[in-house]
Order: sequence, then C-alpha cells, then structure tokens
Amino acid sequence: MINIIYFILVSIGILFSGYRLIKGPNHFDRVVSLDVINVMIIGVLVVIAIIAKNEMLIDVAIAYGILGFLETIVFAKFLEVRS
Repeated sequence: MINIIYFILVSIGILFSGYRLIKGPNHFDRVVSLDVINVMIIGVLVVIAIIAKNEMLIDVAIAYGILGFLETIVFAKFLEVRS
C-alpha cells in the first residue's frame, strides 16, 4: 500500500515538473525542472530495486544520475554561451 502511494505522489511530482519544463518562464526554470525529474526517476529506480531485491537497478540509477549531472552541466554551458 505504501508503494502505491509513493508512486502516485512521485507521478504527480513528475507531472508538475513536466508542466514547468514545458511552460517555464525562462530557460533556467526548464533546466531545474529537468533536473528535478531526473532526481525523481532515480528515486523510483532505487525504490524498485529495493522492492525487487535487484542490485542491478542500483547501478542503473547511479549511471542515470551521472548522465543527469552531465546533462545539467551541458545545458548550463549552453545557456552561458548563449547569453
């Protein structure tokens, strides 16, 4: 039961962040909302790994976190050069 509530709340959070990603007033809000979505997906992967007792999903979450960090760096560099 707790798992269902967790996934519903995370889904709502991802929807709100997706809305901010699409309707953000500036590019910085869009980058932050994309980073929030990445963090939520990493959390979901970790919870699924704990529920399924599958250590491989933890590795996937770590790799996804590294890629999300690099994505934020690239977008920040792009916005710095653009402005």
